[in-house]
Amino acid sequence: MSYTVVWFRRDLRIADHAPLAHAAQQGPVLCLYVLEPSLRAQPDAAQQHYLFLQESLRDLARALRALGADLQLAIGEVPEVLARLHAAAPFHTLASHEETGNGHTFERDKTVARWCLASSVVWREWPQHGVVRRLPTRDVWHASWQAHMHAPQVPTPARIEGRLLPWPTERWPAGSRFGLAEDAPPQRPHGGRSEALTVLHAFLDERSRQYRGGISSPLGAPTACSRLSPYLALGCLGMREVVQATRARIGALSGPDDGRQRQGLAAFLSRLHWHCHFIQKLESEPELEFRNLHRGYDGLRETEWNEDHFAALTAGRTGWPMVDACVAMLRETGWLNFRMRAMLVSVAAYPLWLHWRPVGLWLARQFIDYEPGIHWSQMQMQSGTTGINTTRIYNPIKQARDHDPQRRFVRHWLPAMRRVPDAWLFEPWRMPADVQARCGVRVGEDIPAPRVDLKAATRAAKARVHALRAQAEVREAKAAIVEKHGSRLRRPAARKPGAAAAARQRELDF
Repeated sequence: MSYTVVWFRRDLRIADHAPLAHAAQQGPVLCLYVLEPSLRAQPDAAQQHYLFLQESLRDLARALRALGADLQLAIGEVPEVLARLHAAAPFHTLASHEETGNGHTFERDKTVARWCLASSVVWREWPQHGVVRRLPTRDVWHASWQAHMHAPQVPTPARIEGRLLPWPTERWPAGSRFGLAEDAPPQRPHGGRSEALTVLHAFLDERSRQYRGGISSPLGAPTACSRLSPYLALGCLGMREVVQATRARIGALSGPDDGRQRQGLAAFLSRLHWHCHFIQKLESEPELEFRNLHRGYDGLRETEWNEDHFAALTAGRTGWPMVDACVAMLRETGWLNFRMRAMLVSVAAYPLWLHWRPVGLWLARQFIDYEPGIHWSQMQMQSGTTGINTTRIYNPIKQARDHDPQRRFVRHWLPAMRRVPDAWLFEPWRMPADVQARCGVRVGEDIPAPRVDLKAATRAAKARVHALRAQAEVREAKAAIVEKHGSRLRRPAARKPGAAAAARQRELDF
């Protein structure tokens, strides 16, 4: 008797899982996860992702076992694993969710599609989030997102007739087998649906009260933010599930003191919408992971790579305390709030004048919640190479004063700064020699000095970007990018050609 293979990828749950529900209705099911050596060897892969994946798969295996199926682990490249399985135990259908991953998974999926066609295997895919494959125009995207999020969740099968691989299942290998470093952030979150549900309910019930006004500061953000991003990235939670749970929680709020929480949850809902909006960019244009979205910016930074600047950034030794404290937090926790992420990229792109691609690969390995669609869109947006967004330049001294006025964040993550007087904490390189001697902190030895003059380097970088942006051919190419990728949430009346498109694009701002 033939069967269906359900290929789990970044959808590690049984709830609202259309491929699994469909396969269970058709007959026997082999639930498969393929651990791909080539994917783990990509430059955006990290040990913390690998450990989070292992924990999530362990949770998924328990859930499937309760339904009568065993999660089967195969180690190898997906086309070869499928070919070996089909030769030993032919199957008629491959069922999975669509995936918008990195360039490697995109090429792998094309190879799998060719294999399925050649082997007479039907490959059925279902949407994973609100991302639309082969989207004809952005004009229909918002309505499609809303329809998907309002649709009923797919019921979990009551029972699955599970099948096993026709060869012994391998044990989970150490990350070193794939070249992954053994270290991982000691305070990283742990994977799995059970952990995800705990975080979700804690946010919806209580922590969402802090959301508005709490997510910008690196001090308040760890509890004010939802902290659901790594679980959405691996599909331990479905986007529709989170959207509907959030809407239900808003509907249940009726007390006179619930206004702040209602506002926080409404703001959170809008960010769930933007989550899919940015992933749609990569789905529609996979090359934005590798090249400038606006090709008129090619050559802007590529030929001026400064390895010393990059080494200072990745080591957390730029000399700007807020930047270095954020890098220290990332190393320890694998997480940072959005504003501080934007500040890191802005500092890398402007005063340090680093190209977004190498910086993006480093940050991808640092972020436990690395989501390619959001990540690469934001890298380009913050670096000024989309050609359609307002220039975003974050001054790390101003950010420190605005979001760490009591100096707690910097002193927590940079122990040497605990001896620096308040007056000099955010600009310690300005300390007179006698102050350095009294507090026992020498700039350039105990703490780093900035590699560049912040104001001068930022001014020069901004001028170069704006000079390029002012060129006629660069301006003219902008309209096509807005048409393909711009939001359509609001359409103000246009007074001159291009005004409506530009106004719509401003809706991308958070």
